[in-house]
Amino acid sequence: MEKITDILKIDYPIFQGAMAQISKYQLAAAVSEAGGLGIIASGGMSADQLREEIQNCKQQTTKPFAVNLMLMAPNVPELVEVIIAEKVKIVTTGAGTPKPFMPLFKEHGIKVIPVIPNVKIAKKMEELGVDAVVAEGSEAGGHIGELSTMVLTPQIVDAVKIPVIAAGGIGEHRGVAAACALGAHGVQCGTAFMLAAECPIPENVKEFIAQTSDTDTAVTGRKGGAPVRSIRNKMIDQYVQWENENVPREKLEELTMGSARKAAAGDIENGSVMAGQVSGMLQKVRTAKEILVDLNQGFQK
Repeated sequence: MEKITDILKIDYPIFQGAMAQISKYQLAAAVSEAGGLGIIASGGMSADQLREEIQNCKQQTTKPFAVNLMLMAPNVPELVEVIIAEKVKIVTTGAGTPKPFMPLFKEHGIKVIPVIPNVKIAKKMEELGVDAVVAEGSEAGGHIGELSTMVLTPQIVDAVKIPVIAAGGIGEHRGVAAACALGAHGVQCGTAFMLAAECPIPENVKEFIAQTSDTDTAVTGRKGGAPVRSIRNKMIDQYVQWENENVPREKLEELTMGSARKAAAGDIENGSVMAGQVSGMLQKVRTAKEILVDLNQGFQK
């Protein structure tokens, strides 16, 4: 099997997770320039906004970077047009199937790497002709599946013949070593890169993450079939209480309206700081390069 570093032409088999409102060009460019795969999260962006992000990223690095597509977004066709026009060569996907766009991606030589939560979907993605998959466990921040990284990764590795990138609960070199032992060909880290010096979120949000303990995250939305992991705060605790009390869905949606944007703007009480369980291990801000060097030690053990 060809190495993911050779497929993508990157130095380290380390992806920076696509976090909505957070993974912008400043972070993606820094990670790619340092040898990993930086990823721009297009969720919530217009076509013009994505074009500007890509062009800004190109100004800061000549190395490969990716764009993540949330496939449930209504403007995905326009975003795909921008990706093709700007000659981005790597796409990661979530929240749907890339099947409608695979012919276009193949035609333009774009590598496609879906984020998947189980074996069944991994097999379907392989049948579509994707280049690799990211197996994301429930330890991760943001939208999650039901299986943990420990049990998900080896089952995906055994089920497909394409590279498997492990994600969820990986924030330093020991997690990388564990992922390798499970058969992963690389890792994706989101929460760890929220504490990158180059990550364009306010310092108080970084401090909030750095002060988090091992039990400070909560999963909301399970009853509605859309579980999301975030760090507990005033809004999250209210949501959990209302969800347990079977408050109408409309009221829950009103509570969380714009919560990701609020968090990215520095509101750590009423915003949704989507971070993983690994946040309890992450206690200081470092450069993207320092984070990558630490993570890469896990591949050398």
